[in-house]
Amino acid sequence: MVRSPSSIGIVLCLASLAAASVPAVADINIEINGVDGAMRRNVLIFLSLERYKNRDDLDQSLIERLQERAEREAADALRPFGYYEATVTSNVEALGEGRWRARLNISPGKPVILEEVSIGVTGAGGEDRAFQSLLSAASLKRGDRLEHVKYDSLKDGLRRTAATLGYVDAKLTISELVIDPENYSASIRLAMDTGERYRFGATTIEQRSLDESLLRRFLRYEELAPYDATQLLRTQFALDDSQYFSNVEVLAGSPDPSSRVIPVSIRAEPNRRNRYSVGAGYATDSKARGTLTWENRRLNDRGHRSRAEIKAGQLEQSIEARYLVPIGDPALEKLGFEWRYARDELGDLDTRTTRFQPSVTRVDGEWQRVMFASLSRVRTITAGSANRSGFEESTTLVIPGISYASVPRGYLGEALFSRALYAELRGSATGLGAEEDYLQLRIEAERVFDLAPRWHLFLRGQVGATWVSDATKLPGTERFFAGGDRSVRGFGFNDLSPIEDGSTKVGARHLATGTLEVIRDLPRNLGIAAFVDVGNAFDSFGDPVQYSIGIGVRFRLPIVTLGIDIAQPLTNPVCRSANPDPRCNLEPGFDKRPGPRLHFNFSPKL
Repeated sequence: MVRSPSSIGIVLCLASLAAASVPAVADINIEINGVDGAMRRNVLIFLSLERYKNRDDLDQSLIERLQERAEREAADALRPFGYYEATVTSNVEALGEGRWRARLNISPGKPVILEEVSIGVTGAGGEDRAFQSLLSAASLKRGDRLEHVKYDSLKDGLRRTAATLGYVDAKLTISELVIDPENYSASIRLAMDTGERYRFGATTIEQRSLDESLLRRFLRYEELAPYDATQLLRTQFALDDSQYFSNVEVLAGSPDPSSRVIPVSIRAEPNRRNRYSVGAGYATDSKARGTLTWENRRLNDRGHRSRAEIKAGQLEQSIEARYLVPIGDPALEKLGFEWRYARDELGDLDTRTTRFQPSVTRVDGEWQRVMFASLSRVRTITAGSANRSGFEESTTLVIPGISYASVPRGYLGEALFSRALYAELRGSATGLGAEEDYLQLRIEAERVFDLAPRWHLFLRGQVGATWVSDATKLPGTERFFAGGDRSVRGFGFNDLSPIEDGSTKVGARHLATGTLEVIRDLPRNLGIAAFVDVGNAFDSFGDPVQYSIGIGVRFRLPIVTLGIDIAQPLTNPVCRSANPDPRCNLEPGFDKRPGPRLHFNFSPKL
C-alpha cells in the first residue's frame, strides 16, 4: 500500500496543464508515441532530454546519460494521471552535424481506478450553497480513473471557498489519498469542518473627497451581514468606476475570534477634478468627426458632476451639457439634466434640435430603467426635388418616455459597449405640443453565440413601430431610417426610407432590420466574417424589405473590435419599395441593384 497525500509529480502535473507543447526544432528532435494531450505535455516537462536539448555542449556521452533517464522520467510523468505501470522504450539516433532524434514509445498500461470516494463538509457551512455547488461539480467519482490534479483542485477549492465566505476557523479534518498500485485501486477521503461563519465588522474610511454618507452608499455589504470577500472586491470596483478617486484600497482587517467579525478599512485618494479630452475618428456612417470634452468629476462633496461636449462631423454637429446627481445607490442610480443642440442629416431631412431632458436612472437586478421627459424644439428642413420646392417646419413639444436595458449580472455602473436588449417607449400628444398624438416603441437586441472554440454566431435586430394617424406630422427626429454600418450594410447611412416625389427620403413610421453573421477567429486577434443583412424603414408592415450579403475582417482591439466589411445589396431600394419608381418597368437596366459598399465601423469586442 502506498500513501501519497501529495507529491512533486502532482505539482508538475498542474504546471503541465497550463504549459504549451514546444515544437521540437532544436538539436534534439523528440518524438513521443502512445500518449497525447496533457499526458504528452507532462512527459516533456519531466524529460531531461527536453530541458537539455538547446544546450550547446551536447555530445554522445551526454545524450546517452539523458536517454538512460528518459524511460524512468516518462513513466513517472504518467503517475499523476493514474498510470502506475507504464512501459516505456526509447532509442536515440544520431543525424549528424550535432543533431539527434530521440523516440519514446509509451504504453500507459492499466489505470488506477477510484474505488472509494468520501467527501463531506460539516459545520455552519455544511448547507451553504457555495460548498454544495463545489462538491456537486467535483469530478471525483467511484469508477473514474485516478487524477491527482482533480484531488488537489478540490482541496484548494474547499479552502478557497471557506476563506472567501468568512469561515475563518475552517480546516480539513481528513485529507487522504490512498493508492494501491498492485490492485489498481485508490480511495479518497476529504472532510472539512467549516466552523462558524464570521460577519462584516465596522468599516473605517480615510478619504477627503466626498461626504462620508455618500461614500458609504457605494458599499456592496452591510455591517453584521455574513462575510463575503467578493463583496469587498465589488466595492473596490464600484469606487474605482465612480472616477471620484485616483486610488482606492478596500482591505479586510484581522478577524476577531471573540465577536466573530472581520473589520474593513477603506483608503481613497481624490482624483483630478477636471478632465479634458480631444478625439477624432472616422466611420462610414458618421464620416469624419471630432470631439472636445470637458468633465468636472466632482463639483462638490455630494458627488455632483458635469460634462460638456462639442462634436463636429460631416453628418452631425452638436453641443451638449449634462449635470448629474447621484441618488440611491450612487454606483447605479442618478438624476440627470441634459441640454443639447444638434444638427443631423437624416435621409433628405436636415434637422435642428434643441432639447432639455431631465431623467432618472435606476437599476433593478439585471435591468436598467430610465424615465425621462424631453422638452424639444425641432426644426425640420426638407430638401427640394424636381417636382417640389423644399420647405421648413418647426415644432415645440414635450416627449415623455421610459426605457429598459439589460445589464450584466453584478453590474456596477461601468460603461457598456453593447446591450443584449434595449426597449424604449416614448410619445407625445397635441396637449404637449405635438401636431398629432403618437406613441412609439423601439427595441434593439444583439447577442453572440459560441458555436465552437473558434466559431461564433452574431445576431442583431431592430424593431420600431409608431402609432400615429398621419406620419407626415411626426418631427423629423422621430422618424425611422435604415441602412448603414449597424443596420442593413450595402446601403448608405439612412438611405432606406419611403420616398416622396420620386427622390426625397423623408423617414418612416416603422423599422425592422436583422443581421446574421458568422465569425471565424484567426491568429493575432484577427477574425473573418460572413453576413446577411435584411430590413427597411417603411410606413406599413408588409412593405418590401431590402437584402444584402457580405464578408468582413475583424481586428480585435483591447476594448472594441474594428470591422472592415464589403457588402453587396441584393435588391434595389428605388424599385423594391411601396411606391417604386415608374422607370423601373420602363427603362431597361434602371432597376440594376447598387454596387458593393465598403464599411468601416467599431463594435463591441466579440
